[in-house]
Amino acid sequence: MTGGNGVFVVGTDTGIGKTVVAGGTVRALRRRGVDARPHKPVESGGRDDARFLADAAGSSPDEVCPAFLDEPLAPKVAAERAGRTLDEDAIRPPRDGYVVAEGVGGLRVPLTPSLSLAELVADASLPALVVARPSLGTLNHTALTVEALRRRDVPVLGVVLSRFPDSPDVAERTNPDEIERVNDVPVRLLPEINDVTPENAADAVEDAGVLDLLPQIP
Repeated sequence: MTGGNGVFVVGTDTGIGKTVVAGGTVRALRRRGVDARPHKPVESGGRDDARFLADAAGSSPDEVCPAFLDEPLAPKVAAERAGRTLDEDAIRPPRDGYVVAEGVGGLRVPLTPSLSLAELVADASLPALVVARPSLGTLNHTALTVEALRRRDVPVLGVVLSRFPDSPDVAERTNPDEIERVNDVPVRLLPEINDVTPENAADAVEDAGVLDLLPQIP
């Protein structure tokens, strides 16, 4: 596969399951002996995502995320309200190790006055893995996300439908094949995880075949 040394996990929205996919991927890779290093450019409204990613890698939240903002808002807005300006160089993914970066909200979320997540992903030179919900409405959100990535020449490795139910309704049953057809990408189904830990997330990522989508695993 083509792409940089790692992957950028992006979502169609906020609260979509990106952290579970990213953290599970980090832990699964590290169990294989890969020096997988998580990166969260900025986190607004707490440190839960960075803590989960840090636990997956055996590091600290401050190593994972260079910028924390108190209010659960778009980073640009939260930073302005706090009287801060995010350092665009500091929030870019590192170049060493096998990077597993996780996005913030959806692609068009503004990080600074001049930088959205979409531009950050494109500048990182990493291929993208899209995390989406399995339910009604996901066809449109997923297609728009894939289209926005490809317009910026970001390779799309595939789509992970997060929290796929044990008993899917008709939309959930038909959405995976339609997403593959419309976007010409492989789709993986990640089930709901009752007890979300890095180990359980790694097991789910492995079982779903997510690692098969990743490029250049050392």
